[in-house]
Amino acid sequence: MTFHPAGAVRRLFACGLVALAGAACAQAPTAAEQRAARLVSQMTLEEKAGQIQHRAPAIPRLGIPAYNWWNEGLHGVARTGEATVFPQAIGMAATWDTQLVREIADTTATEFRAKYAARRRPDGSLAAGPGLTVWSPNVNIFRDPRWGRGQETWGEDPFLTARMGVAFIRGLQGDDPEHPKTVATVKHFAVHSGPESNRHREDVHPSPHDVVDTYLPAFHAAVVEAKSQAVMCAYNAIDGVPACANAHYLKDVLRGDWKFDGHVVSDCAAIADIHQAKSHGYVATPEQAAAAALKAGTDLFCSAGARDTADPAVTVKAVRAGLVAERDLDAAVRRLMAARARLGLLDGPDAGPYAAISAGDFDTPAHRALSLRAARASMVLLKNDGVLPFKPAPARILVVGPNADSVDPLVGNYNGTPSQPVTVYAGIKARFARSQVTFVEGTGWVGPPLEDVPDALLCRDAACAQPGLKVEEYGNTTLAGTPSAVRSDANARVAWGTPARVERATSIRWTGYLRPRDSGAYRFRYSGENGYRIYVDDRQVADVWDIAWPTSDTDVRLNAGQVYKIRVEAMQKGSRGDHRLQWSRPSASDGLALAAAHDADVIVFVAGLTARFEGEAMSVKAPGFAGGDRTTLDLPAPQQQLLERLHATGKPVVLVLMNGSALSVNWADAHLPAIVEAWYPGGEGGQAVAELLAGDFSPAGRLPVTFYRSADQLPPFGDYGMKGRTYRYFGGAPLYPFGYGLSYTTFAYGQPVVASRSIEAGDAVDVTVAVRNTGNRDGDEVVQLYVARQADGAPIRSLRNFRRMHLRAGETRDVTFRVDARDMSIVDAAGRRVVPPGAVDLWIGGGQPGGARPAAGAGVRIAVSGRQAVPAF
Repeated sequence: MTFHPAGAVRRLFACGLVALAGAACAQAPTAAEQRAARLVSQMTLEEKAGQIQHRAPAIPRLGIPAYNWWNEGLHGVARTGEATVFPQAIGMAATWDTQLVREIADTTATEFRAKYAARRRPDGSLAAGPGLTVWSPNVNIFRDPRWGRGQETWGEDPFLTARMGVAFIRGLQGDDPEHPKTVATVKHFAVHSGPESNRHREDVHPSPHDVVDTYLPAFHAAVVEAKSQAVMCAYNAIDGVPACANAHYLKDVLRGDWKFDGHVVSDCAAIADIHQAKSHGYVATPEQAAAAALKAGTDLFCSAGARDTADPAVTVKAVRAGLVAERDLDAAVRRLMAARARLGLLDGPDAGPYAAISAGDFDTPAHRALSLRAARASMVLLKNDGVLPFKPAPARILVVGPNADSVDPLVGNYNGTPSQPVTVYAGIKARFARSQVTFVEGTGWVGPPLEDVPDALLCRDAACAQPGLKVEEYGNTTLAGTPSAVRSDANARVAWGTPARVERATSIRWTGYLRPRDSGAYRFRYSGENGYRIYVDDRQVADVWDIAWPTSDTDVRLNAGQVYKIRVEAMQKGSRGDHRLQWSRPSASDGLALAAAHDADVIVFVAGLTARFEGEAMSVKAPGFAGGDRTTLDLPAPQQQLLERLHATGKPVVLVLMNGSALSVNWADAHLPAIVEAWYPGGEGGQAVAELLAGDFSPAGRLPVTFYRSADQLPPFGDYGMKGRTYRYFGGAPLYPFGYGLSYTTFAYGQPVVASRSIEAGDAVDVTVAVRNTGNRDGDEVVQLYVARQADGAPIRSLRNFRRMHLRAGETRDVTFRVDARDMSIVDAAGRRVVPPGAVDLWIGGGQPGGARPAAGAGVRIAVSGRQAVPAF
């Protein structure tokens, strides 16, 4: 039979008790909705078509300013210059602290308001920069650690994701739905989690069980509980229908069952995907694609350069051809205008409840302090044989690794720019001021260590009398024709995302001379997300025109003081990222790190990844990576090799991982005394790492994902079935389980107490347990409740509640959780949720029970009599 999750979640009492009295169910339009309706009634067809584009033009005669709906706020205001950068979403998930997450989101909303106030013109339009519609959070399930965008999520568990997503949305929007601080946009609806390489053409076929059990619960919580005022539909198709044209999910489920009355925005270029043959090819023409999206319930088209479909003329033609009714377009524009009215985007800058937020209320000391607090809370201690904390402080500390003194691993992706970033090396040097702290990079991420080529070594003439390089810029990606601009720059670098660089398809050529200071072998790279070529003395040393990584495979021998011709050619198809000419110098080698290790008392190796390797649809081709995703879970080979050589010196090595997804650090777990998972910890992350090493706080982060021993333990990446995935359905032995994390203190649990060991299906029960800090120092514990049922369709166990709590040394506190019918339910193969008869095993502890790394905790079993159907969500 055809699965319709809509049928499983029909609201029997959609209008409450009013319906029982026979009264009408419809609610009266709000002031914002009435205003929107008036505006739409005065618009021409062409004006309405313009308003559903993410770059909505002004309609001066109606007092409607231009507006760009596209704004990113995943972990702070993104892509608009300086802002407070909080830990990446996966790091925030590791805090297991919903109140902290809400505070972070509220602060992010304040910074959006501040930047909006700074850039708003008297007519209400923006000079540049962010608006107030935030395209976050991402509540997709991180079902496979190879997915490059998993760092943007709250992890692999539906319950944890739902709780974090609800907290984040409430923080972004505030408590007044008619006057939201910002509008949150939950994404990517509904079943989406890679691979990145084929996301524009992927057609996924999730089982009814997995849809209800795994993929939709967090979206339901975001829409029904948190009242997210916007939803973004995904790139992929679901059961043959592109997500942004999928009437079942957008109309039947989202608007019908869940009563969502906000607006739906497409992922960028997803409307073009509906018709393009290289993508879904679901319909034949742009007009049919626009019509299909509007009829299904998509209100706003994000173009990302897909002008054939996003052009308002396409929508006008679709309406006039009868492909879509104008009333469908009207409904979309009304929802968009209502959102702008609620936000105050149609009013004067001094109006509304947030007018007191000033243009300077961003990246403040208080906001950076919150980022530091979040970074501390996110750190997960994976292993500790007693070397941590450093008490007393080592006299000589060697800091090594590609992530040790780089800003990139602090910020992750979809990020802002921290004004005062603290790298791990800087943090350790400041915290251990009385120690001799030495830094040697030792290795790059996937090759030799890289650094920017200094401006002082570049010149325009062979005599090096004129500093800088000649620049020729083109309005295409092929360096063809006459340059659109010719000038001189200090170096071959560009901030593509700045307002001055608005070209979506651009190429640049830099020419000049290079005079190195050291003799030896060099390798060159131009950092960025699209292609580049590099020539030294007219010899091509790098040709990766369609690849953003790696460096050239060939060493270039250069002599100190000699002048060489240099030419760099690069192209960009988007507008992201700061791109720079980089090289590896002969003096920056692993030999230096090994030599320095002999003089050290302890080595801190800061390893892992950055968002230049794992991320969204990237042209990355390096060993272990493909298109932004990963092909292996191992630490990149150059890092692993240096790590082993440092260990062989006999000096204690502490491994600090900075990454957005699980790493299979099996060798490190077997050989090193301590491992810390720091994620992408935000602008203050280096200080938080240093404080953890020093023992200034007891780490209490817990893993929001499973760390597998190998990708070989997983089903194929493209398989959307949940069998064999995540702690809920993975039957093997992980390296580190979901919910795991160590502390500098210890905790013990009493026997759980329940009012009754026997209940009827549909009833709830309270379970109480005493938690005691049995160590000699204060610390946080994350108390986790897991429920297990032995029934067809049931996961091995499921997280059903949690609480992060602070306990002083020796303190005992009772924790009570209510376990309701939904907690005790399972989902059958048809997608129906039911509480079956039989045993229910409850476990309350600092992690999951059993396995090679059992957590402190205790369990209790209750018996359920009878059977009870419950709502799907």
